[in-house]
Amino acid sequence: MEELVSLRNLMEAHRYGEALELIAEMEDMARSDIRTKIYSFIKVLLQHLMKRQAEQRSTRSWDLSVENALDQISLVNARNDAGSQYFNEEELLTLIEKAYSLALGYAAAESFEGQFTEREFAQKLNSEVLKQQALDLILNYKN
Repeated sequence: MEELVSLRNLMEAHRYGEALELIAEMEDMARSDIRTKIYSFIKVLLQHLMKRQAEQRSTRSWDLSVENALDQISLVNARNDAGSQYFNEEELLTLIEKAYSLALGYAAAESFEGQFTEREFAQKLNSEVLKQQALDLILNYKN
């Protein structure tokens, strides 16, 4: 909120260069917030996809978590203008890559009653298939 007050003051003082710099900073802050939210939901999505693949089954709870993660990613990534998104396919894949190892730790702890280490659990997974599946689900999700 203080950024908006500062922006107003800069505009009223006709300090347009500084106002434009502040706008750029505010845009970066907004994009970072969007990235953080999407990253968080990608971790949840990957976690449940990992459990599905490793245990070769699913539960209603896992399915609902996947659906919720996809819905939230779609909602957060959508710009106000029709059909436009903040993060493109390449950027989403980068977020998936970054979230993978953290999601792996959570999935290992929750799968098979936590009896496998993260390393043992990882051997039950095809990481490339999982990452592509997550990306495909995100890109093709219709809420």
